Amino acid sequence: MGILRKRVVVLGGDGIGPEVCQEGVRVLKAVAERFGHEFIFDHQLMGACAIDATGDPLPEKTLAACWQADAVLLGAIGDPKYDNNPAAKVRPEQGLLKLRKSLGLYANIRPVTAYDRLLEHSPLKKDRIQGVDMLIFRELTGGIYFGEKGRTGDGAAFDQCTYTREEIARVAHRAFHAAENRRQKLTLVDKANVLETSRLWREVVQEIAPQYPGVVVDYLFVDNAAMQLILNPRQFDVLLTENMFGDILSDEASVIAGSLGLLPSASVGDQIALFEPIHGSFPQAKGKGIANPIATILSAAMLLEHFGLQAEADCVKEAVDNALERGVLTPELTSGVPYTTEQVGSFIAYGVLDLQDCQLHRSNIEVGLSTII
Repeated sequence: MGILRKRVVVLGGDGIGPEVCQEGVRVLKAVAERFGHEFIFDHQLMGACAIDATGDPLPEKTLAACWQADAVLLGAIGDPKYDNNPAAKVRPEQGLLKLRKSLGLYANIRPVTAYDRLLEHSPLKKDRIQGVDMLIFRELTGGIYFGEKGRTGDGAAFDQCTYTREEIARVAHRAFHAAENRRQKLTLVDKANVLETSRLWREVVQEIAPQYPGVVVDYLFVDNAAMQLILNPRQFDVLLTENMFGDILSDEASVIAGSLGLLPSASVGDQIALFEPIHGSFPQAKGKGIANPIATILSAAMLLEHFGLQAEADCVKEAVDNALERGVLTPELTSGVPYTTEQVGSFIAYGVLDLQDCQLHRSNIEVGLSTII
């Protein structure tokens, strides 16, 4: 792969979003410096901050910038003044749903990895989670979240769940392709004993499966899958499911890693892709320097993979592993002296530039001398 010039829209969002995004950008700048690429960063508003500034959670200026970008890096959205007001007509989450739909981001991909160094931080037993390495594919622009919804005259409420064969097939092909390049096992999670949409999911996946003869396909009802994620998560390689089930199961699986601050994600379509940590905006931590930036940094690594820069992505992952091994971590992951959000990001960025010299850099950040990148 030669030298690349790419435009990345940065949507810091709300709460800790801008802080963790800053560290993702810091690491991408280190990649550009080491490998000779050029990344142009375009910062735009989305979420509660956009509502406050423009009255719109996804301003047209932001959406236009995303269409012109090669990729989007998102921090987090959400604010208590909207979360605690069910009557609010305009909400930050509307911006994210509109962005996904507008950009055609139909597949959400979440890696879940159990790091040996951090097994003690998971509420699950070490012997259950050691060695877990799964990839969750969640359909992102169909299903109950996007179906017709409303209230009836007698005070009842309804939410309609609809899927087309094409919506199912396009995300299923991505999941099968990923399984081919991993451990060649795919598990479809549905509720086909009750839901007609789930029965369509099974039909489509069974039609597609022969195109991937090396992949073994398994089927689980969602309630059983939720239990198996706790009882024996090592059994999963690639897990494929619909929108609402995927939303719930991927958050459940996050406890395996021990911290939401470790888990990245990608939302991809046929033209553009968005990368974000799976955690929320955590407004209570805003401005305190305690937010874990690693999930955002690993999301940046997924962004590099999307650009075809596998060596660069591997370099970032190696620098993250080095930070984990050396205990350069934010408060929720260490019983010792914690590092700040900026210190963790700076240490990982330095590791991208020169992994061998990280011990000197660790000494520098401990006394506040680091000015790397």
